Formats: sequence, C-alpha cells, structure tokens
Amino acid sequence: MILQGKRLALPSAPVVHKQFEAQVEATPDAVAVFCAGQRVTYGELNAKANRFAHFLATRGHGRGAKVGVCLDYSVDMVVAILGTLKAGAAYVPLDPSYPAARLQLLLGQMPGLALIVASPATVGLVESTAGEVIDLEQLSDHLAGLPVTSPDVPVTGDDVCYAVFTSGSTGTPKVTAVRHEGWFNLLNWLMLEYRLHRGSNNLVVSAFGFDLSQRSLMMPLFCGATQYLMASRNFDAAMAYRMLTEHEIRTVHCASSTLYLLVDWETARGGEALAGLDYVLFGGERLHVERIVDWARRAGNTCTLLHQYGVAECTDVASSYDLAEYRPGEHDIAPVGRPAYNTDLHILDERMRGVGAGEYGEICISGTSVGAGYLGGTGPESERFTAVVVDGVARRLYRTGDRGYVTPDGELVVVGRMDAQVKVRGMRIDPTDIERALGRLAGVREAAVVVRYTDSGEAELNAFVVPEGDDLPEDEVRTRLIATLPRNMVPARFTNIPRIPLSPHGKVDRAALIEACRNEYTGSGTTA
Repeated sequence: MILQGKRLALPSAPVVHKQFEAQVEATPDAVAVFCAGQRVTYGELNAKANRFAHFLATRGHGRGAKVGVCLDYSVDMVVAILGTLKAGAAYVPLDPSYPAARLQLLLGQMPGLALIVASPATVGLVESTAGEVIDLEQLSDHLAGLPVTSPDVPVTGDDVCYAVFTSGSTGTPKVTAVRHEGWFNLLNWLMLEYRLHRGSNNLVVSAFGFDLSQRSLMMPLFCGATQYLMASRNFDAAMAYRMLTEHEIRTVHCASSTLYLLVDWETARGGEALAGLDYVLFGGERLHVERIVDWARRAGNTCTLLHQYGVAECTDVASSYDLAEYRPGEHDIAPVGRPAYNTDLHILDERMRGVGAGEYGEICISGTSVGAGYLGGTGPESERFTAVVVDGVARRLYRTGDRGYVTPDGELVVVGRMDAQVKVRGMRIDPTDIERALGRLAGVREAAVVVRYTDSGEAELNAFVVPEGDDLPEDEVRTRLIATLPRNMVPARFTNIPRIPLSPHGKVDRAALIEACRNEYTGSGTTA
C-alpha cells in the first residue's frame, strides 16, 4: 500500500535561509523575532546573522561543518541558527533544559563539532567538552566589525542544515541529519497547504532539542511572520497562555501532551485565546482525543487542529490530518492523514511487500523528506535507511518501526511501535492498546502503561492513571478493564497519579514512570 503525496517542483536551490532572505528583501522593517520585550526586525536579524556567518567563515567553519547551539530561547539563538546556515554549516541543538550529564552523553555521540555557541547561563553545561565554546555576548565587539552583507557561500539542497538527537531503539542516542531540500519542502508544504502568510505569527512552546521545534522556529521566518519566544527554559503553561492572550499569535506547533496542558489551562479559566488561533499543529505521540474533544467542539472555537505524523529521520512531518473530520464511531484511533508534498508513505510487511488497505504493516517513508542518515552511524539503526523499487525505479526509503494501516478513505492510522510490543506470559501485547482501553473508562482522565521486568526477567504491566476526581480503587479499575480486555492484557498494578510526567520535549516521560515502578515495589508509592 502506498499513499502518494502531491508532487510540487522545488527551486533549483531549495535552501531554507534563502527564503528568509527573500522576506528580508520584501519587508526589512517587519518584526522578525520578539523575546522578553525585545523586538528585532528582519533587516536587523539578517545583519546579525550575516556577521556571525562571516565569523564562522574566518574560522574555516563552512560547508560540512557542524556547529553546536546551547542557548536558551533568545534573539541570539536565532542569530546563531541563521548565521550557521548562511555559512553553509549545519547546526546541532544542545538543549539547555537537559542536565549537564545528559548533554555530555549526547556530545559523546556527536562526531566533530566545529564549536559550540553558548551564553553565561548555559556555558556550564558544555564547558567540559573538548571543543571550542564561544559566547556571542563576549564576541559582540568583534562581530560588530564584520560585514552585514550575506556571505557568498554556495549551499545546495543536498547539504545538511541541522542534526538532532533521537533516542533510537538501541537505547543509545543517535544524531540524525536533515538536508536543506527536505526542510525547505516541509516548510513550503505547510506554507502553501495551510496558507500561512506574514500574519501567521508563531509562539514556540517546545524544548529546543525536539525535532518539532526546528520547524516551529523557522516557519514564521519562512513566510514573513513574527516569531515569539518565551523567556523560559522549560515549558510554562501560564506564560505561554499569557503570551497567546497578549500578542497577535496565530499558530502553535507542539507535542500532543503540551496541547492537553494548554487546553486544560484555557478550560479552567474560561479563556478563548487558544480557541481563537488559526492552527495548532501537533503530534509526536499517541493522541488522547478525549482530552481535547469537548474544548474543540465548544461554540466559538475557530482553531484548526492538525494531527500530524513523522519522524526526525525524515524531516519531522510526513502527514497531516484535520481533526475536525474525526468521527469516533468511524475510527478507533484518530488518523494522521495524507502525505506531505513530495512524500510517499508505504505500508509494508516483514518481507518489504506492500499490504492492502486496512491491513497492518510497517510504516515506511520515501521522497524528498528522507534525511541524510545518522552521523557517524554504523550500527543496526543505520540499516533503517534502505531502498524500495517503485514503478521500476529504486527510491531511498526509511523504515520507521511504526505499525499502522490505511483506511478505505486513504488516511494513515498509526497504531503503535513495532518494537513496543512485549510478551507477557507468552502473549505479544502492545501497551498502547491498554492505554486506549483505560482512557475509555469513566472517571479516567488519562493513563500510561509501562513494562517493568521482575528479578526473574518476566515482563509485568504497570498502569498509571490520572483520575477525573477522587482516586480510583485498584480493584474497581481492574474489574472494569477485564470487561473490555483479555486478562493477560490487564496490568498487574495500578497507580493513581495527579498528572502524567512529561519529558523536556513535552512527551510522556516513560523513564520517569519506570522509575516510579521501582519506587512502588520498594514500598514508597501510592497504589490505586
């Protein structure tokens, strides 16, 4: 089964920062970035980025170089990103919301960083690295003497524009590289398909290291709008909602769990700023439709919710679905829609053969969005980048490891991970199936299921439940779940918690839940 995206010709040099420079030419005095009361115009931002690009060039860091960026959201962060691109190099987000030990682990997986851009607030996180660390503030006098004109650096669509860390199924962080052509194609598709324009101002709400944040950062600059940045290292729902209320923001890109928090904030306070947006583009994890459906259907809500799917290895987004079309009676799981421009989605069996509509298979992606692969990657995950023959032509393809199917209407549905399935008492089980069943129980606001391995090596299911009101008794939840699931799929233990913990990227923090399981079994937890 193949879902083919619309074919659209790209420029001869599909380079992202060239589109930004076109916006500079058109509206140099328009506000490009707003952060902590500071406003920077397109012309001013371009000049700052050009100076930094020339600085990199004088150091010999041009095409093929990798520049680490460890900065809080700020004008300097955007300057470092654009300047790196203009120099022909690629930037690598080093998320300052991570502990220093985690960043050191990631840096150990990153081959050959030319240098790292930091600030007084973040330098302590990366200063022990063997590479050079620079501070833009300390370099301000030197940068002021460099040219404000764009450097003459030939950049092609095949050049790498950024590289992000992704966990990978082996447990070791991988660095996956994205090409300019893929990034340009993604931003161009979003701009054209959803008619984004100079008024499509954006608020960044996700952590810098998240692949989703890269298109969130660049999208408004690609279409000539204003980028709003929160002066906060970690997601702050109160600050985010205040900015949505006070500024002319029209779009937000976020993980599903972050959307739930924003919806909860608005619902509890009777606000309307979120409901009045043009778009929220969200995804990255399984959707709990019940968390947002009442808010989405309330009178006066004009916000279009775009449920999207993709992977970091293929430029973040591969498909999109307008959630207004979702009908619970027709779909057990909300679809993620149809492919982006110049992108194809393949549903293949274990022998890499196409399956029919409605049949389960592995979701694979081919087309412009497929990235350059893992930097320095020689392990088994690099084999996920392979080829498939379509109409007699070999095409580069990425095997996502996600399981899904295509509806009769031609919409992709993602069911879960191929490698998320575990054997419990000899039966293969996907924990997401249990999460869906728990989410349908009255009184359950949200649920997450993780696997704990006993001392004897047996897999044991543990459920964490966020109740709508009072804590739910364990026996009651178990009894109600047995009515809908086979006994071997009913968790051994249920724990009431006030909220599902989130990672810095805004996704469910399953590592924290597994640690909570350990605490449960040492007697320090509170069971349902």
